[in-house]
Amino acid sequence: MARQKKSSAGNVVVIVIACIVALVASVPKEIWIGLGIIGLIWAVSKLTKKSSTGNDIQAVIARDKQPLTTAKASTNTISSHSIKSPTREHAITNEDIPIQVRVNTAHTDASEYRIPAPPSGSGSQKWIPIGQHIEVAGTTITGGMVYVGTTTHYGDTPDPSLIATNKPVAKYGDYTERQFSYWPSYSEISDSARRAYLNWLAGGRKDPEAEIGFVFLFFYGLERRVLVDAQTDPIAKAELSVIAQELQRLLKIYGPASGSFRSYAGQLYDWISMSNCADSLYLKPVPTFPKSYDVPVYIRLALGQAAIDSAPVPATLALAWIKHAPNISLRTPATRCESEFSRLFTLRYHEKFVEGLLLPRNKTKLKFQYRPASAGLLRNGETKLSFGDIPDVTVLTGPLKKLQEIVESTTKELESYSRYLSKNLEGSTELEGVLLLPPLLWPDNLTLALKSIQSGMEDGEIVMPYQKLLSALNAKSVLTKDKAITLAKALESMGIGIEPNLLGGAKLPKLEDTVVLFDIPAGEIISPITPAYQIAVLTLQLASSIAAADGDFDAKEAALLREQIQSWTHLTPYHNRRLLALLRLLVISPASLTSLKKQLEPLDIETKEILGSFMATVAQSDEKVTIEEIKMLEKVYKVLGIDSKKVFSDIHAASPDTPSVTPTKKAEVSTFKLDSARIAALQQDTAKVSVLLANIFNEEAQISTPSPSIEVAIEQDDSESITKQSYLLGLDESHDALARMLLSRPQWNREELLDVASDLDLMLDGALERINEATYDVHDIPFTEGDDPIEVNAEVLEKIEA
Repeated sequence: MARQKKSSAGNVVVIVIACIVALVASVPKEIWIGLGIIGLIWAVSKLTKKSSTGNDIQAVIARDKQPLTTAKASTNTISSHSIKSPTREHAITNEDIPIQVRVNTAHTDASEYRIPAPPSGSGSQKWIPIGQHIEVAGTTITGGMVYVGTTTHYGDTPDPSLIATNKPVAKYGDYTERQFSYWPSYSEISDSARRAYLNWLAGGRKDPEAEIGFVFLFFYGLERRVLVDAQTDPIAKAELSVIAQELQRLLKIYGPASGSFRSYAGQLYDWISMSNCADSLYLKPVPTFPKSYDVPVYIRLALGQAAIDSAPVPATLALAWIKHAPNISLRTPATRCESEFSRLFTLRYHEKFVEGLLLPRNKTKLKFQYRPASAGLLRNGETKLSFGDIPDVTVLTGPLKKLQEIVESTTKELESYSRYLSKNLEGSTELEGVLLLPPLLWPDNLTLALKSIQSGMEDGEIVMPYQKLLSALNAKSVLTKDKAITLAKALESMGIGIEPNLLGGAKLPKLEDTVVLFDIPAGEIISPITPAYQIAVLTLQLASSIAAADGDFDAKEAALLREQIQSWTHLTPYHNRRLLALLRLLVISPASLTSLKKQLEPLDIETKEILGSFMATVAQSDEKVTIEEIKMLEKVYKVLGIDSKKVFSDIHAASPDTPSVTPTKKAEVSTFKLDSARIAALQQDTAKVSVLLANIFNEEAQISTPSPSIEVAIEQDDSESITKQSYLLGLDESHDALARMLLSRPQWNREELLDVASDLDLMLDGALERINEATYDVHDIPFTEGDDPIEVNAEVLEKIEA
């Protein structure tokens, strides 16, 4: 019975299958083809969707839809959010969930890309090119120059610079607070620190209040791009110049406050500068380098090449050397007036060395050892560059001493100008400020104005109102006495003298007063004021008052005085030239007897009588002696303390062939002969009256010297001796040079240091012991350790930079 039931069930199945087959067979062939195509399309679509879903980074949908701030939070916000960990509602706890990233460029439409899923065993990362924008955890970061992706490893060490998009980010974070220890890594810092870092990046990486650790996080990425990517990737190598500009910008903001960052960033900039080195760098323009702890390797290489080639060092390279030499401290005038200092240094350098300084070939070989700041790169070892037989001449002290002398003299020449700028920030182009510069640095418009004045001189002189002179020189205001004296000094240095003699104590002329400018031939010695010259000035002033007594200082009287000046051979050519200019001024504006009275009183009777006799000669030099001139002579004699009755006898004595002189306006006198011997004797007898003259002209001499109350106080940082050097740890010059050389690398072979010590005339072991003792005394740590190799204590550099 059982068998029958089983057989019956089997028959039913067979019948059903037969029906299905018959049904399928009845379907047309075209329908089956269409169904097959549809099935194939569905299968391909299914497979594609599955692959895309597996490889794309999924968007994180934030529960809190409020926008995240990209600026610093307030103090209250920091205290409530940066210290406490995020709550479960707002914290991302699954590190495998990636964050969506958007990239925008200035040259393309806004586009979106997703970082591909990492291959098995590693993460995914991407360098965001310069100029692109990126959005991470709701914060837009401008400018690019960062690595973004999922957690990755570079070698065996997590890459500290990578902005890991699968790491949680807090809602708030303050980048002005220190939130992590030394050698930070984005993947290992706290959630709030990540938020703070993203905020700092979003703000343009420029807030000077940012904690330096955040700056280092960004710097690690630049380091990796330069040291790793650029070695094989031409695109990365093409970015080196822009990265160098970014380093310069960061150094200006954060370098002054962090010696450590200044050192690392300066070395990386150095490394970039070496990427396109060539022979004879000393013949090429010197790039601009940020201020760092040591002389940039580019400059050291250029100097070494010059030494190898026995070529003179160009002024531009010498200037770059002294600006970066750690043991040359540029004082305020050199830094405040940087452009003027550079120009003047170049001029003085050529004056001293003509074509340039020649450097010796010393034993110390130039090497560059770069120690990365990033822990991710540091474990791969240090990067080294060697330059064959090129010497490192910066270890020598002799050449730098020669340059230091030029630095000091140049700085001193700019001190007055620097003090003026400290009080007049916008006065760098004003006449009052320009006059304080050496004439070689004067602007072209002022130089052209002076040349125009010189070209207008007749017989080496030109007469003009004082106001016209100031207008020609583009003075913005009436000059004070001090500024007028400065003008006189400046004009004299350009080969132009001025009367009245402000440098000799003359009163400051009014704007409407007349001045006389006279030419000083090139090479003529500008003589100082002497007693003999002062007597000559007093003589001319007295003579002018007599000659003008009749209201007419005529040509004959002026010719007599001009002839007399030219006969005074005991005076220098410069003095004679100045006296002739003074005479021309006195013809226009004679001196008053009253103004001369005080100067005449101290003279002894013999000197006064000789002066009186000369005045009588001047009075009748125009072949007539008027009653007005006789009255003036009587006044002069009275001031001199001489009996006025001697006036007539002195007139007769001056011209013995003349009949008796009568006090009438029509009185005629015959030709006279001046007793030059008597006048010359008076001029030559300087020893006799020098003490008296010192008292006579003392008041004017005091006027010509700026009063201490007027002189601007020298800045405190300029009051130090300009020869003082900044030596490390109280060491002497040679040991200081060795210590600085040691600090340039973390490790040295003994053989290398033996060459350095030899260049410095030091015994290596004794020198190292001396440096270590000094370091123990100051910081209680050793400077070096080991014998070969010799290790430099990294903590020393931090202590010194602090």
